[in-house]
Amino acid sequence: MAGSASVVGCVAVVHPQIRWSSFREDSHRRTPSRSSNLIALRPSPSSSSFTCPTSTTFQSILSSQTRWPCEVGNGGSRSLKKKSSCWSHYTSKEQVIEAPLSKQHKCISCFLNHCRNRSSINKFVPRVFSDKSTFPLLKHTLDNVSVKRLKVLNATVGPDEPHAASTAWPDGILEKQGLDLVDPEIGKAELERFLSSELPSHPKLYRGQLKNGLRYLILPNKVPPNRFEAHMEVHVGSIDEEDDEQGIAHMIEHVAFLGSKKREKLLGTGARSNAYTDFHHTVFHIHSPTSTKDSDGDLLPSVLDALNEIAFQPKFLASRVEKERRAILSELQMMNTIEYRVDCQLLQHLHSENKLSERFPIGLEEQIKKWDADKIRKFHERWYFPANATLYIVGDVDNISKTVYQIEAIFGQTGMENETATAPTPSAFGAMASFLVPKLSVGLAGSLSHDKSPIPVDQSKFIKKERHAVRPPVMHNWSLPGSNEDMNSPQIFQHELLQNFSINMFCKIPVNKVQTYGDLRNVLMKRIFLSALHFRINTRYKSSNPPFTSIELDHSDSGREGCTVTTLTVTAEPKNWQSAIKVAVQEVRRLKEFGVTKGELARYLDALLKDSEQLAAMIDNVSSVDNLDFIMESDALGHTVMDQRQGHESLVSVAGTVTLEEVNSTGAKVLEFISDFGKATAPLPAAIVACVPTKVHIEGIGEVEFKISPGEITAAIKAGLEEPIEAEPELEVPKELISSSQLQKLRVERNPCFIPPSPEVNITKVHDKETGITQLRLSNGIPVNYKISRSEARGGVMRLIVGGGRAVETFESRGAVVVGVRTLSEGGRVGNFSREQVELFCVNHLINCSLESNEEFICMEFRFTLRDNGMRAAFQLLHMVLEHSVWLDDAFDRARQLYLSYYRSIPKSLERATAHKLMLAMLNGDERFVEPSPKSLQSLTLESVKDAVMNQFVGHNMEVSVVGDFSEEDIESSILDYLGTVRATSDSQIEQQPSPIMFRSYPSDLQFQQVFLKDTDERACAYIAGPAPNRWGFTIEGEDLFESLNSISIDNVNEEPQSESHSEMKSCRKDLLRKLHNHPLFFGITMGLLAEIINSRLFTTVRDSLGLTYDVSFELSLFDRLKLGWYVISVTSTPGKVYKAVDACKNVLRGLHSSKIAQRELDRAKRTLLMRHEAEIKANAYWLGLLAHLQASTVPRKDISCIKDLTLLYEAATIEDIYLAYEQLKVDESSLYSCIGIAGAQAGEEGSGEEDESDQGLQGVIPAGRGLSTMTRPTT
Repeated sequence: MAGSASVVGCVAVVHPQIRWSSFREDSHRRTPSRSSNLIALRPSPSSSSFTCPTSTTFQSILSSQTRWPCEVGNGGSRSLKKKSSCWSHYTSKEQVIEAPLSKQHKCISCFLNHCRNRSSINKFVPRVFSDKSTFPLLKHTLDNVSVKRLKVLNATVGPDEPHAASTAWPDGILEKQGLDLVDPEIGKAELERFLSSELPSHPKLYRGQLKNGLRYLILPNKVPPNRFEAHMEVHVGSIDEEDDEQGIAHMIEHVAFLGSKKREKLLGTGARSNAYTDFHHTVFHIHSPTSTKDSDGDLLPSVLDALNEIAFQPKFLASRVEKERRAILSELQMMNTIEYRVDCQLLQHLHSENKLSERFPIGLEEQIKKWDADKIRKFHERWYFPANATLYIVGDVDNISKTVYQIEAIFGQTGMENETATAPTPSAFGAMASFLVPKLSVGLAGSLSHDKSPIPVDQSKFIKKERHAVRPPVMHNWSLPGSNEDMNSPQIFQHELLQNFSINMFCKIPVNKVQTYGDLRNVLMKRIFLSALHFRINTRYKSSNPPFTSIELDHSDSGREGCTVTTLTVTAEPKNWQSAIKVAVQEVRRLKEFGVTKGELARYLDALLKDSEQLAAMIDNVSSVDNLDFIMESDALGHTVMDQRQGHESLVSVAGTVTLEEVNSTGAKVLEFISDFGKATAPLPAAIVACVPTKVHIEGIGEVEFKISPGEITAAIKAGLEEPIEAEPELEVPKELISSSQLQKLRVERNPCFIPPSPEVNITKVHDKETGITQLRLSNGIPVNYKISRSEARGGVMRLIVGGGRAVETFESRGAVVVGVRTLSEGGRVGNFSREQVELFCVNHLINCSLESNEEFICMEFRFTLRDNGMRAAFQLLHMVLEHSVWLDDAFDRARQLYLSYYRSIPKSLERATAHKLMLAMLNGDERFVEPSPKSLQSLTLESVKDAVMNQFVGHNMEVSVVGDFSEEDIESSILDYLGTVRATSDSQIEQQPSPIMFRSYPSDLQFQQVFLKDTDERACAYIAGPAPNRWGFTIEGEDLFESLNSISIDNVNEEPQSESHSEMKSCRKDLLRKLHNHPLFFGITMGLLAEIINSRLFTTVRDSLGLTYDVSFELSLFDRLKLGWYVISVTSTPGKVYKAVDACKNVLRGLHSSKIAQRELDRAKRTLLMRHEAEIKANAYWLGLLAHLQASTVPRKDISCIKDLTLLYEAATIEDIYLAYEQLKVDESSLYSCIGIAGAQAGEEGSGEEDESDQGLQGVIPAGRGLSTMTRPTT
């Protein structure tokens, strides 16, 4: 399945960027294919995190699967989910990326199982909570946000005396499960019988097969309610293409999906649909309500009918073929970034022996241009037949018999008209053979197909139509022990657009299916073993100049590639590449030779069991799409599918049999290809690939040529083998960060209590029964909001928001806030607690924490469990950060160096360079909204960045919100004990105000600019931007839009009434409009709807009708604290078409008056946002976004009505209201700023921008990929 992956051993503390072997043509989403189990420490300037690595770890075991950036609904209304990464630094858009617990749904069976979408990491990894400042309803769905993985280095603080626990087995480990580590009375034979027994299967998962061979799976699931997922997986992908068909599977996906009339009929029902293509399959999927408000009819038959037409009865009209050919060629050029090309290199060398190295789903340009409809139809006839497909239905469908009847009624006769529907043999089912019972045979299709006489077919045609028993059908050269003569020489990919050095060492072995308790036990042992590596490597950050940027160890299965791959990835500044390799090899050797310690085994096993228990408690809160993705991944890999409760019980069962010796021996085998490199007994690496720049920056000299050879790489690896190693010492892990005696002392000293939240009320607690929100204010001035939610069992989230952000940086201290926040995170020692101790404290309590800054705020977010005082532990950590933060010179040096490196990489990225130039032009050179320059960074000091951050931490300038499955007593006790005892700030500490922000005045020669980037391949992008108000109706000129809004008459509503009832309706309508116009969220609501409408028009016009782009989106950045906002249109194109694309985008933006908004457009926009709201309303992280700024003094218009009235406000908005919002966008020529970026060999030379009618812009490029960058964009 697409991006199918399974995670086995990884501690992932960062969001990796290119270690995703995902090459799937994604019409609906880009999803990484191999889940990478990473041990990663990757610095990322955008944000930083404290973390619980093992939770992270475990979630990757369980498989982390979420949708990726671009999700487009229904092929029409395009609320583009993909946002160019370069804009993440410039916008203030709410993107609450849901941290792990809410997503921890996969059963343990999938220990190995998938990470189809995220390469690497588990859900318990801290995310970048980008721009928490926006109103959540306007954000992209949680699963469609592009986020950088972060280097997670904990910088927390401790009191003077550490309260350290013994390194012996922690309290509660296994004993709480009623187990001993190894029961001596259990005989070896009995243990072996237990371990060889099969794991239980999911009790609610129904499997069946029609007479025509179509398999189906049905899983009732209530989240979200009254909705379901229907996915048609056709087992054909790019790997099945012949030499002259490269890209044809993807072409069929486009033509079949977008050419379906029955799919189009679903557009008004609230359904969303899309499709994607990968190596081994093509998937068409529809997310639909069970019924519509206008009708009580069941929508499932209509959805199934649409899928039947898309997959088995498409019309290959010449006009549709030509339209999609244009779109795919544009997509091909758009995705050909340097990240894509790096991914190409990795996959080409890893799978050099088979077709995976050359059958990338996007295809070859010269072939895509040639195919006619007949050629495409023949490929479809060869592969698209029911016996080669599987239908998945997951959602609010309780009546299984009725669902089976509907499946048979619609699909039963498909494929039976002209050939015999011979059921495949078990071997044709591959891993799914044992899952085909019970076979439910009821309904119409059964009897009809039984009576139908078979029609003979040619035997050769029948053989062609047999599904491959193995998917993908390729042969691998496994990594086996051998002599040095058999080893492939390291490969080097050198390119001028690369900034840093990276190297990947691969080991490739067959997938070990997780079907027995013994299989699960092996996965658990590997997981424990590899979890230790994060901390081993983390100690290297104690020096101010670590030789590496990140070291990642990934051990994962890939159903899409048909193998398990272990990868060591090392990234570094080019000057340090040899030392970085030595350190990585040395640390891997040390772990392999000495193994994990008894204390490490105890900690990680206990943490994994806690995490598993948490997952089991959330069994009824897993979304249908996550459940479906998990099942598809598991089936692709051959793993047994269990539910979360079964998974936990199975894990507990095997945990008691684990021994330290077996953990170390099992884990050591994973590392032998690195630790024993060059020995005859060691597995040979499948490939070693280094990706390096052509030139590097040397201080005081400038750019110089970078030289490296395969022999030098081999020598560096061998040097690491010769470095001295010694056993890992045991670490003392704190049980608590604040002792009970210290807490008592603080209570007496500071006397915490609650005071009235505002002068208007004389009670200390304001509770709203409708929303369940409670508002409190502490005597030290800190406001707190909390909501008790049972939707995520025994889980909770907490967010601290501090007003100020980068906007309060002075001219002399540009960059001080972002560097300061990074410094705080980089600092490894606080008080007497080392960074490692704090991280292990987080592991023991399953705490996940991130720290970031944006233009308006500094934000700290926690995810925790309620098990074993997890919430109080999270509050302790927050207290210590607020009270005892330690600022270290070496941490400051690292943070500053990260931003220097990041700034120097801007000219090597077409998108970032273009966006950077535009923002500087529009905002008059204001550096607070772009990356700090080297000049600014060099002027910073540790003291200046500390002051820039800590001066914002003033009581009334902070706000804490908490949502979770806690009791009123517990939450208020934690608030008083740990927030109430934070030192009150003095009256002299005045809230900082930002210096003025100005858009560049007109006229300016910077309103239109260009960026030219020399590159071997051509592509182009453009950004168009202009001013907008903020969310609450304030403009940069200081105008309050509500003053003018209130003067607008609403008397002329509808026509004159014809009866008394009409008069009453008109009166009610006026009251509703009056409420909307007076509501503080009027502009937030109407701007959100406007953005949906503009996005839909951009897609329909610029992409679909004119064929000038494959990817165009409109983004609004509406600030909360700052009195301004802006919009940005992002468009990708070819150098020959990009100028016309920019003009077309401007015409759409300005054309809302000449082409009036239709009611159906507004209705669709409302449905999109309301469906998103309804789908996420149960998520704790979503509620954090709703609670944000509820008591913030700097956002005075936000009140409880902004949460209570959401649905009503969206439903009440009229077309006239949308135009009131539209009038506030400055779209005239004097207000617009645009910048076009062009990359190519002749970029910037005369004539390069002329229109190329022949569409020859990308000659001979062979797209290939092995990661996120290789994923194609949405079909719709």
